[in-house]
Amino acid sequence: MVLVILQFLSCKKINNKEIQSKIDVLPYYNEASFTPKWLASKSGKLKSFHKIPDFSLTNQNGKIITQKTFKGKIYVADFFFTTCPGICLKMTNNMSLVQEAYKDDDEILIISHSVTPKKDAVSQLKKYALEHNINKNWHLVTGDKKEIYDLGRMSYFVEEDLGEPKGIDDFLHTENFILIDKNKYIRGIYNGLNKNSVKQLIADIKTLKIEM
Repeated sequence: MVLVILQFLSCKKINNKEIQSKIDVLPYYNEASFTPKWLASKSGKLKSFHKIPDFSLTNQNGKIITQKTFKGKIYVADFFFTTCPGICLKMTNNMSLVQEAYKDDDEILIISHSVTPKKDAVSQLKKYALEHNINKNWHLVTGDKKEIYDLGRMSYFVEEDLGEPKGIDDFLHTENFILIDKNKYIRGIYNGLNKNSVKQLIADIKTLKIEM
């Protein structure tokens, strides 16, 4: 009976199509290969498990955004830039599906990091947010380039070039969306260019809400 209830609660309708998380408990991830680690939420192994570290960035409203902003929240992270001529617009449109699904839920936040922070000043991020109907729970952030790139490569593991070290001058560009739980652990990776993958993300957030 409990399993049936969990499966029912994990369902969500997006564009009139019901989607469901494939599992009742999400795995944990701690390195760039994204090999799932199946751990209990109270496992002692989590004490030394990889977490997203503290950071300090500035959002489209000029507000300083840190891990305190996400305390007690589930959030989705990605990396983009406002003048991107290619994949970023599609990623933004797909992330809008996440925003729409949880627009009335203040426990679910989104953070999109600019990979061209010098060009994406607060005013430019604000303009982009208005153009794409981005709400208060979606933070477009700029800040120190090294901090953003280190977060992307060493904390969120968003790039797929395994075993190829990159520096600050190597451009960071990725289509991945990363799901982070209330305890700062990585719980999922999704292709931000693929609507089915994004719909799975939306369902997995529901599963994570039940777990947390």
